[in-house]
Amino acid sequence: MRTIAALTLAVAASGFACGGDPVGPSGAAGTLNLMIKDSPYSDAKSLLVTFSEVTAHRDGEGGFTTLPFAGGATLRTCDLKKLVDAQDVLGVGTMPEGHYTQLRLVVSSAVLYFDSAAAGPACASAVGTPVGRSAVLEIPSGEVKLNRPFDVTPTGATTILIDFDGDKSVTETGNGKFRMTPVIGVVSVQ
Repeated sequence: MRTIAALTLAVAASGFACGGDPVGPSGAAGTLNLMIKDSPYSDAKSLLVTFSEVTAHRDGEGGFTTLPFAGGATLRTCDLKKLVDAQDVLGVGTMPEGHYTQLRLVVSSAVLYFDSAAAGPACASAVGTPVGRSAVLEIPSGEVKLNRPFDVTPTGATTILIDFDGDKSVTETGNGKFRMTPVIGVVSVQ
């Protein structure tokens, strides 16, 4: 009976290890907060940018770990115009303890609104659609790699502030069409 119980515990423990349980080699985990701010695209009332994934690469054999969006949502939309002189949470969650070398963000869509601003918070799982003229931005490559080392420790939280530069990210291509090549930089790591 004890052998069966021990085997059951061993199988359960190995299942947790393979299932992405957020612990590092020492079995410890810490908290990562990813904050976002902007110097927005100046020719619009709203610039809604939707993120579909944020991952962090742990040094060594750690690979990439997904950072959950705030509130556990599958997408996170931010109105960059509301993030001037302000910041909001993009992602927050438990990550395996360790040294990280890169953040990757995936921008899945972006829309400019020229006549009115979006109502509600700066970032949410869904942001209300403003009325009036708009333009969907073409995004040739929505993956942004930020090569800035940081550590996640089991004591305290690591907070990273990124700046999504709307002015440098958006260009008008003609005939009322726009393109976005996301320009995002790391402002601070604490």
